[in-house]
Amino acid sequence: MTSELTTPDATTPTSPPDTTPAAPRRGNLTLAAVLLAVLVVPMSISGTAVALPTISADIGGGPSGQQWVVNAFNLAFACFTLVWGSLSDRFGRGRLFAAGAATFAAGSIASALAPNIVVLDIARGVAGLGGAAIFSCGAAILSSAFDGPARLRAFALFGTTAGIGVALGPTLSGLLVDTAGWRPIFVIQAAVLLVVLTATPLIGLARPTGDAPAKFDLLGTVLLVLGLFAAMVGIVQGGPWGWGSPAVVAAFVFAIALLIGFARVESRRPAPLLDLELLTHPRFMALCLVPVAASFGFVTLLTYFPTFLQFVAGQSSVKAGLVTVLLTIPVVVGPLAAGRAVGAGVNPLVVIWISLGALMAGDLGLLLAGPDTVVAVIAVPLLLAGSGMGLSAGLVDGQALALVPEEKAGMAAGVVNTMRLGSEAVAVAVYAALLTGLATRRGEEGLTPVDAYDSAFHTTLVVLAVVVAVLSSLIAVLLRRGASAIRSRSRRSG
Repeated sequence: MTSELTTPDATTPTSPPDTTPAAPRRGNLTLAAVLLAVLVVPMSISGTAVALPTISADIGGGPSGQQWVVNAFNLAFACFTLVWGSLSDRFGRGRLFAAGAATFAAGSIASALAPNIVVLDIARGVAGLGGAAIFSCGAAILSSAFDGPARLRAFALFGTTAGIGVALGPTLSGLLVDTAGWRPIFVIQAAVLLVVLTATPLIGLARPTGDAPAKFDLLGTVLLVLGLFAAMVGIVQGGPWGWGSPAVVAAFVFAIALLIGFARVESRRPAPLLDLELLTHPRFMALCLVPVAASFGFVTLLTYFPTFLQFVAGQSSVKAGLVTVLLTIPVVVGPLAAGRAVGAGVNPLVVIWISLGALMAGDLGLLLAGPDTVVAVIAVPLLLAGSGMGLSAGLVDGQALALVPEEKAGMAAGVVNTMRLGSEAVAVAVYAALLTGLATRRGEEGLTPVDAYDSAFHTTLVVLAVVVAVLSSLIAVLLRRGASAIRSRSRRSG
């Protein structure tokens, strides 16, 4: 890997721009194809949960089968993101992006036709496999296809589109469930991705040029996927099975052993699935930790705050959903606002620090929420927490990929998204375990169920803010270390 850049400057080119007359039109069509596919993935994640009760009533499956409709997708997504990204550097990003879109479409069609919950769970896993390719290869395509302000705009739209998908997923799915049933949800996803596939030839399906060997690292892939799968199963099932249960402990031990084996294998590979040197660059890793902070400070609230509003504040599901919109609005507008700020000359790191501060302030501000919550009181904290996610979404991806050689953009995108998706699973599992444990303990102390949940929620908010603060401190340390390394290299070269 080449030396690290002096600053994560989105305007720093990593590849020569296409100066042919058709370049602008082709670039816009490439951007449209990537964004359309990116829109479907978070819509599928956030929207499918709304349909679970209807799915269960139609084809059965019980609570466990219902949860795996969501978990199968998330597990496949998290486990294969890095694999797709790394392989795209060797076999062609457009080619594997198209393969991912086709895989997602096939999984969605199978989901729509599923006769029982087992088939649906498997089909959702297939769709998650395709979603991993869409995000990793899509980000790498944008990094390679655009330079300067155009790249900044592309990644801002990337983040905004993902935010729109998160926000629209529940609403669109709820509308479809009420009017046409749950199966059209997956039919529409497949239809959109078939449209994307018609545009993929414009992206370019050829293998990348250069001397990088197009060799499939089978052993590394197996070790990584199995290791991540074991870790994710332990995280997802930690609550239902018990964190100290033999099965969960075995899953984590198995994951550690496999991932250690993966690191050893990759350190000896001439063309590894993951260049371990990438993980030693402080600035890159600092940027990768920003979405981890957002997972704890935002994703947990998006997942569980509606439950608090209904159980503690006594709001209807409809009103709770409307209040939660205050969390998602900044996720839609934040990426574009961040892109415009950076385009106007604001240091990207300043925007990122503002996003981290907004996460902490939003979490702590929600301590004002309670049984008699007034929306006006919690509106600002919700908007702050959403801004913490929105301002960094897309911007972090572009800044991180700008730090690596163009030929490793897919691998870098895989690392960023693996940390993003993996940390979301960890954050949600930890939040659920902590909230449940605290509520149970407060109930044993004599509090009513509502008061116990309210107290546990407030304690959990403080823990989330502390986690974001600790991660922010680690990000600061890594950024300083990266800056020191750059100065040292500059003195030696001078």
